[in-house]
Amino acid sequence: MLEVYAVELKNEVDKNLYEKALCYIPEKKEKKIKRFLRYEDSLKTLIGEVLIRKIIMTKLKLANDEIILKTNEFGKPYLENYDEFHFNISHSGKWVVCAVSDKPVGIDVEKIKDINIKIADRFFSKEEAEDLYKKEESERLKYFFDLWTLKESYIKADGRGLNIPLDSFSFKIKDEEIIFETQNNLKNCFFKRYKIDHHYRLSICSLTPKFPKTIQMDEGEYLLSEFLSLCEDFSKKGEKQNYKSYQRNNGN
Repeated sequence: MLEVYAVELKNEVDKNLYEKALCYIPEKKEKKIKRFLRYEDSLKTLIGEVLIRKIIMTKLKLANDEIILKTNEFGKPYLENYDEFHFNISHSGKWVVCAVSDKPVGIDVEKIKDINIKIADRFFSKEEAEDLYKKEESERLKYFFDLWTLKESYIKADGRGLNIPLDSFSFKIKDEEIIFETQNNLKNCFFKRYKIDHHYRLSICSLTPKFPKTIQMDEGEYLLSEFLSLCEDFSKKGEKQNYKSYQRNNGN
């Protein structure tokens, strides 16, 4: 099982929906979301949290307050008590994306933007940097972000993030084929790039070779409405309405 989801923030999200959705998020995460200086960053973090909660509620039939999301020692999130449910989230620009699988998975989306290509000497393997510099100048930036998202997806699937030396593994993209070499323990993995937007790059690392053909798409405001409706449906079945009422009623 491997599924890929993407939420586009193409329109302004109703602030009332934003505030209401926050009521269904654990207090610790809510405080983190509110600490962002830019509303756009708060919104994308909330959308990521709501997206995975909606997926879990739909697929595993858990009520929102039954969902316990934790992180490992390296910061990778996981769903407590569900060892065969794995997920990963990424966001950039107007996109929030999520991959869900029964095996470890990593996903990364990046908006293509002007950068100093020479940072490849610091973050890429020698072979990757050489391939990058051989590209036509018009293609160099896109190829940089192809490599960047592939590398990010790998370290996120591994679960150790930047604790893995970025030059300890290498990618080469040749005629749409992704060639992967690594010195790390995680070797039997597969990669796929999806075309989500002309101005973005999206890559996934999976322990299964069966990738979905398409991405399940949604829009930000619509996702929040769907999530709130799901929470209300569960509350009608006798579940707690939101985290704030739950914490208040239990003296937290």
